[in-house]
Amino acid sequence: MKSLWNNFKVAFAMFSKIPMPRADWTKENMKYMFCFFPFIGTVIGVLTVAVAYAGRRFGYQPGFVTALLVLVPVFVTGGIHVDGLLDTSDALSSWQERSRRLEILKDSHAGAFAVITAAVYFVTWYGAYDQLYTSENMEAIAIMSLGFMVSRCLSGIGVIVFPKAKSDGTVAEFSRNSSDVISRNVLIVYLILLAAVMIWIEPVWGIAAFAGALVIFGYYHHTAIKYFGGTTGDLSGFFLCICEAGMAVILAVVSNLFIR
Repeated sequence: MKSLWNNFKVAFAMFSKIPMPRADWTKENMKYMFCFFPFIGTVIGVLTVAVAYAGRRFGYQPGFVTALLVLVPVFVTGGIHVDGLLDTSDALSSWQERSRRLEILKDSHAGAFAVITAAVYFVTWYGAYDQLYTSENMEAIAIMSLGFMVSRCLSGIGVIVFPKAKSDGTVAEFSRNSSDVISRNVLIVYLILLAAVMIWIEPVWGIAAFAGALVIFGYYHHTAIKYFGGTTGDLSGFFLCICEAGMAVILAVVSNLFIR
């Protein structure tokens, strides 16, 4: 049990800004880290529902609540995955050879395409949440809240099963230290349960959001292999961001087309 608790602490310390008791980053304490990675999504999801409910309950203006909803994942994670999104957008937009793209991922400077991507990303989130919140669609927001776990399950599976672009990168180190088979199987079980709950909340919306996440996962695999030779930490963050934003847009569209 102590080992599992340490794995939990390492996962939250690595992928969130939530204060955690200290745990040594040993192989034993990282073995099942990815099994706990989706629970950061649980925190984001709970806060998302709480913000939306509080906004309704206390009568705050929709624009204010929508902005808070957009910022919830950033507050919880510190923007670690957005950093990967911006680095990857710069690398993909460079149209350089593979080795140069990998170098761009490590560059701490943000290029023009990263700035444009950041603007598009947050405007997309704002638009999607504005549609969901102003239409008083708490069921769709609840499905999106589960989507924060779905994205992390898929991201963890990608780290475990995809080829690694660099043998000395962060993702390669995490993969070496993790129990791949057990972690992968646990994440798959999570995905099945999450899909079931999303569909139970609203069948059409749940299926659309989950299917969209799987399609984006396929795009992530294609992009990682074709342009980088495998995945990296930045690419994992890139996937997580576009997966969540994609699910939000899908829910905004289908919840308006297929009204309960």
